[in-house]
Amino acid sequence: MEDKRILYVSSEVVPYLAENEVSLMSYDVPKMINDQGCQIRIFMPRYGNINERRHQLHEVIRLSGMNLVVNDLDMPLIIKVASIPKERIQVYFIDNDEYFKRKATFTDENGNLYPDNDERAIFFAKGVVETVKKLNWVPDIIHVHGWLAAMLPIYMKHYYKDEALFAETKIVTSVYSQGFDGTLDDQMINKVKFDGVPTDSITLLETPSYENIIKVSVDHSDAVVIASDNLSSDLTQYIESSGKPFLPFAGKESFSDAYTNFYKNTVL
Repeated sequence: MEDKRILYVSSEVVPYLAENEVSLMSYDVPKMINDQGCQIRIFMPRYGNINERRHQLHEVIRLSGMNLVVNDLDMPLIIKVASIPKERIQVYFIDNDEYFKRKATFTDENGNLYPDNDERAIFFAKGVVETVKKLNWVPDIIHVHGWLAAMLPIYMKHYYKDEALFAETKIVTSVYSQGFDGTLDDQMINKVKFDGVPTDSITLLETPSYENIIKVSVDHSDAVVIASDNLSSDLTQYIESSGKPFLPFAGKESFSDAYTNFYKNTVL
């Protein structure tokens, strides 16, 4: 595994957001792989509730300044970076005032999902790929965590399918029980189709529930990790019958060897 390049793309990462299953694994797995001598990068959204001063985020001017089109609107991309203290791990933050300045992650103060969460997910996916292209840093594996990052496999397999930079890159998606109730905007499928993604590959997005979004992400991944011990039977069965190589749930005490062997023997 030494010197392999692994890009971690997550909707939540500690220490920048509160601890939960997604944010903890989005820190623990990269740290473990980093300790083995691999080259890693972590990408996450720059939500407004991340304290930029405390975590010493700063804008990377040479990477910022691009506009990304989401549903026929030009949205400016701002890239910020910070280092996880003591770990020498760089974290890149995808930022845009319209999508991420608000002082919460996915819901408003009443617990209602933000109506533009679908567009935030599309912007995040495009922002990650465009920034990696600018860095000219070719990942062997892209490992996706959390539902807001779940559009990345779809866009990699369609919108960016002709990018020579990623010709050998494999995509792994970790599937968690931590999702959301209800659905995202019912026009989500049309916003993704606007980017040339064929309808028959994203039919499930006609009802953009948590489980349907994850299923479409699984469909477009090269391998899958069951990251929650209590994953729903529906998602578990979908993964098991998908034909994709998958790693069953591995607890805190055993995930290090399990993930390393899965990367080495199954994904690469």
